[in-house]
Amino acid sequence: MQLPALPFPFNFEVSHTALVLIDFQRDFMEAGGFGETLGNNVALLAAAVPPMQKVLAAWRAVGGLVVHTRESHRPDLSDCPPAKRDRGNPALRIGDVGPMGRILVAGESGNQIIEALSPLPGEIVIDKPGKGAFYATDLHAQLQARGITRLIFGGVTTEVCVQSSMREATDRGYDGVLLEDCTESYFPAFKAATLEMVRAQGGIVGWTADSADLLAALHKG
Repeated sequence: MQLPALPFPFNFEVSHTALVLIDFQRDFMEAGGFGETLGNNVALLAAAVPPMQKVLAAWRAVGGLVVHTRESHRPDLSDCPPAKRDRGNPALRIGDVGPMGRILVAGESGNQIIEALSPLPGEIVIDKPGKGAFYATDLHAQLQARGITRLIFGGVTTEVCVQSSMREATDRGYDGVLLEDCTESYFPAFKAATLEMVRAQGGIVGWTADSADLLAALHKG
């Protein structure tokens, strides 16, 4: 299949491609979570959900592999470096108790993926202690075992965990495309800049595309 994209078309086969949803979790998307404790307007991320829902449904319909990630830490925070926990001046730090349980801790209510994009049985769910999806996880091994060479990304936030994951993927030999309307940031200017960075210099990090074009390509088969 061919997806219209920038800086040039992105070719892929569903059987060798995974749809990767980065950190659509309550701690970033909803009031009372980590994103809000940092002083952000979490409502800005909601725009990515409807187009991501459509893509997820279409991808599932064609039998494509789906990967979900969550930024999360062990309850004892042994995988959370002090430099990460202590940085900034949030109202609540990682591991503190908030309205949805302990912030960014595995198993807590706030750490779960939002209901609108909830994983189905059999889909890969990666709990990652860092920004990138590959750091300290077995994602690379799982993708290799399934013959995956190309990745289609959506998620939050564009300039942090999404971009980090795309850069990690590039270093591991994957080709990746970011769906522009399936990603959002607390800072619209940061999203715009990241999209430019991704596709700059002939796609040095990857491609960018619109979800409607992906849906059309999947419909054509």
